[in-house]
Amino acid sequence: MAGINSSMGGHPSQVTLKTAFTVCFAVFAVVALAVLLVKAQVALILTGIAALIAVALNHLVVLLMRTRLARGVAVGLVLAVLLSAVTTVALLVIPSALTQGQALVEQAPTLIDQILASRLFHRLDARFHILDHLQKQGGDTTKLASGALPPLLHAVSGVFSLVGALITILFLVVFMLIFGPGLVQRAVALTLPERRERYERVLGKVYTATGGYLAGLTLICTINATLTTTILAIIGVPYFLPLGIASGFSSMVPYAGPIVAGGAITLLTLATAGSWKALAVFIYFILYGQLEGNVLAPLVFKRTVHINPLLTLFAVVCFVEMAGIVGALLAVPVMAAAQIIARELLLIRQERLSARVRPP
Repeated sequence: MAGINSSMGGHPSQVTLKTAFTVCFAVFAVVALAVLLVKAQVALILTGIAALIAVALNHLVVLLMRTRLARGVAVGLVLAVLLSAVTTVALLVIPSALTQGQALVEQAPTLIDQILASRLFHRLDARFHILDHLQKQGGDTTKLASGALPPLLHAVSGVFSLVGALITILFLVVFMLIFGPGLVQRAVALTLPERRERYERVLGKVYTATGGYLAGLTLICTINATLTTTILAIIGVPYFLPLGIASGFSSMVPYAGPIVAGGAITLLTLATAGSWKALAVFIYFILYGQLEGNVLAPLVFKRTVHINPLLTLFAVVCFVEMAGIVGALLAVPVMAAAQIIARELLLIRQERLSARVRPP
């Protein structure tokens, strides 16, 4: 009986007050971090976009520094060239795009009515019951066709929010270009000497993959916008400029973006320019989809970030659900970094297993 008592209550508890406090503090830290991530979602998105832009521009800064320019001078020169190029394109394109975009918004109710009355929509509705789904989701087609636009105050606040976000990103990019490399070097210098080379190798791979992806994505978006705008103008599609720009931005969502943009532009062409021009636009997007899917995208995603297309699409779907278009932009670099880190961890494990089985 005494042995039972000693075995049940005689031994002191193995859980000390320090251990309990450590566990509670760890749980509290995880919860606080989760709440911080939720509350600071916008700030994290802006920081992520600024980091991507800074990484892409830093390649140009490094090239200029090889010509014996100081880093501050190289950063200023790169930013000046970038701002000049953006301003020039904006002055040449934005006024016409705004004019056509305003006309498109004004004609939206009529276009929606024409789409709803078209034979193609009736065939699709007879097969997929689109109107029933819209009504179940609370989408009244009469309100949709009436063209009820957001209030003016909401639109103005959205414009100011966008301007504020752009200014924030600009300042973040400038500070990251100036102070970012030194901060990363000091952080790596604080690590253990035997692990420092591995950390530098991982950071170098992530830096190269991110820069290559952004450069390739910029090229794809530019090719998409230029080709689409040119083809739509040649065919004679109204509002070709905003539609072409929107098609270019759709390439920021790999694989799925151009398909959605092509379908929407084809329907608008059907409503505004007739069935033959809509057929020509449809054929163009089929051909361009083959070009981007089989030539441009593999050139970017396989040769720069080395990610399987299935993983790319999976990452894009998940990140779009979490952060919209911005998530689609961040999906591939984040997946590339995760893949590089996972490969490095597997390499560490293989090295440890090899060291264990190595004969004396």
